[in-house]
Order: sequence, then C-alpha cells, then structure tokens
Amino acid sequence: MATKTTEQTISAAAMTSMCPRYEHAVQVICKRWTGLLLDALMEGPRRFGELTSLVEGLSDRVLSDRLRELETEGIVKRVVYPQIPVRVEYQLTDKGYALKPVTDAIHSWAEGWIDPALLAETDEKK
Repeated sequence: MATKTTEQTISAAAMTSMCPRYEHAVQVICKRWTGLLLDALMEGPRRFGELTSLVEGLSDRVLSDRLRELETEGIVKRVVYPQIPVRVEYQLTDKGYALKPVTDAIHSWAEGWIDPALLAETDEKK
C-alpha cells in the first residue's frame, strides 16, 4: 500500500483550505450580469443610467442588487457627490481593479474559443 508523500498531504490540505475562498469568489463574480458590470467599470466610474445603457437587458432592480452585492464585497464603491441634483457614481475599489487580469483572461479565452457564428444564431433566436 503506497503512502502519500508529505508534499501531497500538504498540497491536499492547502486545497481544502482554499476551496471555500475559491467557491465564494466564483459565486460573487459569476452571477449573471456581474462580469459585464465589472468590465464596464474597468474603464472608470459610471453612473447608474450609464450602466443600464451599457449592459443591454439588465433591469434597474437587478443592477441595483448586483451593485449592492459588489459594494458589500468591497469590489465596488458608491460615491455620492453633494450637489443639486445629487450625483451618484459607482467605481471599482482596489479589490475590484485586482480582477482586471481575470476579466482580461476571459476576454482572451472568448476571442480564441467562442465562435461568432454561434453568437449570431443565439441573437436570431431572441
């Protein structure tokens, strides 16, 4: 009967302790619309109306929910400018900007692996 090496045991222990973090991260950033919102905010602060215009099909209610969730996670910051009328912008925090390599990697993967013809077929069915 073969025994695990110490290195394999340590590796298994490290994976066990990382899995809940990974699972939470995926649950946060993989919710519907969140990736598109993050991508839009990577270019800089946006107002609520700008985000609804940029992310086609996103309702105000869902946008509000997603922004609140991202704010709770410390990924997005809501900035209120005390002027008349009040102006509110949403911007990424440092934690949010740290997701840039992730969004860039998804863009690269999509460029290489998503067939534009399939997207056209999906759009026609809508």
